[in-house]
Amino acid sequence: MTTTLRPTGPIQRDTDGVRSRTYQVCVNSRPVGTTEIATHPVFGPTVGHVRYLAIDEPDRHRGRGTVAALAAEEVLRGWGCTRVEATIPAAAPAALSLATALGYVERNRRMAKPLPASGPPELPAGSTGRPLTESEYPDWLAAKKASYARTWMARGVPEEQARAKSERDYARLLPDGLATAGALLSVLTHEGTDVGTLWLALQEDGAFVYDVEVDEQHRGHGHGRSLMLLAERQAADARAGTIGLNVFAGNTPALRLYESLGYEPLTYHLYKPLL
Repeated sequence: MTTTLRPTGPIQRDTDGVRSRTYQVCVNSRPVGTTEIATHPVFGPTVGHVRYLAIDEPDRHRGRGTVAALAAEEVLRGWGCTRVEATIPAAAPAALSLATALGYVERNRRMAKPLPASGPPELPAGSTGRPLTESEYPDWLAAKKASYARTWMARGVPEEQARAKSERDYARLLPDGLATAGALLSVLTHEGTDVGTLWLALQEDGAFVYDVEVDEQHRGHGHGRSLMLLAERQAADARAGTIGLNVFAGNTPALRLYESLGYEPLTYHLYKPLL
């Protein structure tokens, strides 16, 4: 039996130039599933994105998804893509296993937790938070942009794309600097010494930790946990019901910290070079 992709319509192009197309997954011309592929809205036309891939229940566990995923990659190669990205819900472990078997590598994952009804946690004795000041902001911003770009470069994104993404993301998320609505930028102090920084965003669907960092000379003393407790306090004070974050693959200490605080995965973001 032969598994193929059959287009359900013409290639679509949106106003940003992203092109996409939906296909039926067919076995000997019999539809058994659906997939949608596109070029990437952030990284441009040389990066593909598998938006959706599902095999109908009666035809699962027969290798249909594997062949369909490989066929989708071949279409993306024909579009000139040199890398493919995929986002997989944590509730779909079979899809995650398939992607891993096909050579996809985790770049980052989104995690979240509900905020307890018992109220915000207490910070350790001697630790407190204060707002980042206007004089501190320019150096903080420059360092964060550079660090963010390096993080993407270390995970397969070309330097030009990584630096462009960093500029776009910070311009979008902090358009008015410290005055940006919903943005809380803080410094954690311990016994009068600044030890780290926190960037928390208050959003309609909850709070989100965009950045948390302990200064290098103060690491290994529990200040990362204190920063996360500060984030939960700020989120609870704003009456947010949940708090989320992103963690990059390979950052094992951060992942262990978040897991110990009760954060659970929501989505996995993976990539694969198209050789």
